[in-house]
Amino acid sequence: MGRNDKIIPDFKKNNKKTIIFLFIVCFTINFNACGVYSFSGASVPSHLKTISIPIAEDRSGSGEPGLRELVTEKLIQKFIDDNSLQVSEKGKANANLDCTVTGFSDVPNIVAAGENITSRRLTIIINVTYTDNVNKKVIFEKGFSNYGDYPPAGNLNDRKEAINTAIDRITEDILLSVVSGW
Repeated sequence: MGRNDKIIPDFKKNNKKTIIFLFIVCFTINFNACGVYSFSGASVPSHLKTISIPIAEDRSGSGEPGLRELVTEKLIQKFIDDNSLQVSEKGKANANLDCTVTGFSDVPNIVAAGENITSRRLTIIINVTYTDNVNKKVIFEKGFSNYGDYPPAGNLNDRKEAINTAIDRITEDILLSVVSGW
């Protein structure tokens, strides 16, 4: 019995050290692995360094003033902030991103009892053509759609904020599609 009493405490002592050691190793590996992973530039072809973003066309028929300029400005700013591709002039860029606003709707979103409208949804649709100028091929042609909600009894600023929200969301979707291929 004296011999077994000595073995069991030594095993518990060594087992505890082993568990602590394994925990530290696993934590270190996990922590380092997280630092290496990145979405930015995940699928941008290596030969593409610059992109041109000409002013968007507006074929939505909405008559919304400044819509095409706002879409273009937000999209350019997204690419500048992301820094995966440098924004450049059309004739000098490795790639082009041509955008056309094809839809703009402002409809009731939530209707409560008694047919009272409690929210309106403003939806914007943009068709995008992403072209590789170096290899002279279209990388993708896609349609993007996103929205912003606002209260129906709100003022003009509420509607403008909904437009900004929709454009912010849709330009983020476009950026992610270009730089990560999702």
